[in-house]
Amino acid sequence: MSNKNDTYAYLLRLGDNALVLSQRLGEWCGKGPALEEDMALTNVALDLLGQARLWLSYAAELAGDGADEDSLAYLRDADQFRNVLLLEQPNGNYADTVVRQFFFDAWHALALQQLRVSQDPRIAEIADKALKEVNYHLRRSSDLVVRLGDGTEISRNRMQAAVDHLWPYSGEMFDADGVDLAAAAAGYGFDPSGLRTEWLAYVREVLEEGTLKLPSPEAWMQKGGKQGRHTEHLSRMLSEMQILQRSHPGATW
Repeated sequence: MSNKNDTYAYLLRLGDNALVLSQRLGEWCGKGPALEEDMALTNVALDLLGQARLWLSYAAELAGDGADEDSLAYLRDADQFRNVLLLEQPNGNYADTVVRQFFFDAWHALALQQLRVSQDPRIAEIADKALKEVNYHLRRSSDLVVRLGDGTEISRNRMQAAVDHLWPYSGEMFDADGVDLAAAAAGYGFDPSGLRTEWLAYVREVLEEGTLKLPSPEAWMQKGGKQGRHTEHLSRMLSEMQILQRSHPGATW
């Protein structure tokens, strides 16, 4: 039997991951390196936004305090968000965006496979729908890692720099805390530490195909986002994302 508060906390993590990455990708709209990429990034952003709405709507229902998906997105401060630190990192150059997406997509696909068999029917339903989209995201980001890594000297150097820079943020996705363990024990979630071996094998395979070097799996890792301890980048992102709702509370079109 799951505790509503525990499930709410778990759903916030899933929703915030999708929401924050969607917002980051949306920042590329109209600025992509090529028209096809501009459209692809926007489509991925919209997929993630749709997933965020499903997770946050369910979380709001469990909260039962009058909250809804919009209030959870626009009226929480940075320390109330529960996304992993990787996703709030700035877009940087295109290599940074591709590597950030690839690291998360590889984890996200594995996570949704676990959630498809959740004992919570609502979670299982959302995960099943989202997995169809995320499988495409993963194919796309994996292909870009190979193409840019095994491309020109400039693209390879930028990709390797992005891998090295973002690697310390990848470990938090597998860091299991009380919220994760409660979800796994109750059957509506899973222990993320169990995904690391498969994720690492896949990431290594793709990086090697792209002539890129995998950093040490034993490297020190950043963490804290899942508990609300974020980098300054999230506050800056939220100030832009939330300005309309904060400036005109309750405004409607």
